[in-house]
Amino acid sequence: MLRTLFVFGTRPEAIKLCPLVLWQKAHPETFDVRVAVTGQHRQMLDQVLAVFGVTPDFDLNIMQPGQTLASSASRILAALEPVLREARPDLVYVQGDTTTTLCGALAAFYARIPVGHIEAGLRTGDMAQPFPEEMNRVVTGRLAAIHFAATEGARNNLLAEGVDAATIHVTGNTGIDAVLWVRDRLASGELAGSDYSFLNPEKHLIVVTAHRRESFGAGFDHICEAIGRLAGRCDVEIVYPVHRNPQVTGPVYSRLAGLANVHLIEPLDYVPFVDLMRRAAVLLTDSGGIQEEGPSLGKPVVVMREKTERPEAVDAGTVRLAGTDPERIVGEVARLLDDGALRAAMSRVHNPYGDGHASERISALSLALAR
Repeated sequence: MLRTLFVFGTRPEAIKLCPLVLWQKAHPETFDVRVAVTGQHRQMLDQVLAVFGVTPDFDLNIMQPGQTLASSASRILAALEPVLREARPDLVYVQGDTTTTLCGALAAFYARIPVGHIEAGLRTGDMAQPFPEEMNRVVTGRLAAIHFAATEGARNNLLAEGVDAATIHVTGNTGIDAVLWVRDRLASGELAGSDYSFLNPEKHLIVVTAHRRESFGAGFDHICEAIGRLAGRCDVEIVYPVHRNPQVTGPVYSRLAGLANVHLIEPLDYVPFVDLMRRAAVLLTDSGGIQEEGPSLGKPVVVMREKTERPEAVDAGTVRLAGTDPERIVGEVARLLDDGALRAAMSRVHNPYGDGHASERISALSLALAR
């Protein structure tokens, strides 16, 4: 019996860890599973937990209005110490590159409990992009005992940093497990689709997400300029679920509210968002997760970042990197909208991030390594 503890706190972490939690809970003869959530993103986290039917064993609920990185990190680290004493796990799983990820790995390291880092090895090589995620994942990589890398490229990043090859395992990404789980249940009717009757089916749908910290200020002004120019096309409709951070809502609503063909909506729960992505012609985003999920749904992705820690998608041809320059953004999206053959070709490219069986691989490796 392997005692495992999952530590996460944000919606992206929950999306990528819940399939693994469910897989291990389905094998109670082998895994004794505990889940600790920090509540770093309270409402969005709870939505994902409800979709997957995961109930935390420990809910630290640390989020406070206006919290800084330092204050949230200190509260998470202090709150995890008694959780580790009570749960006594053999292995602590953390995912990705959030503040919770870093603190979960550090707390387990202090308690001399092995850390399994899921989605290990992502790198841009620039500590400022994305900030603070690049630092979080680099430090977590130094603390982890087992590295579950999604791709060979991520594995090579770890090897270049001197990580022991025997501790690195290429598994695919659990985010693909999640999006395929939801896609299939939407298709079967097990999960209800959403009401998008306001959309014109004769127009190309562009789904936008943008919220990254490094784009605050001038970057968001440029992104909004590009969206406004794309909205001037008569053959498109744009849906943008707007992140609630004031650094995002300020420029977005001041520059895009009221524009024809632009729908600014509240942030979506995970299932409605997957349903929205299924309907899109193009995904325009600064999100790392969507760079992975889009290809699984057969959707071309244009990334509004100067650098990406997911170069495999660019190399494979499922993603185009446009930065925050309006000319580049408009040019890349327009090329995809105007060239149906190019759009179809991008939609058919094999997803480099996995086949939907990462949870099974990670569980099997965890058992083998524990023995």
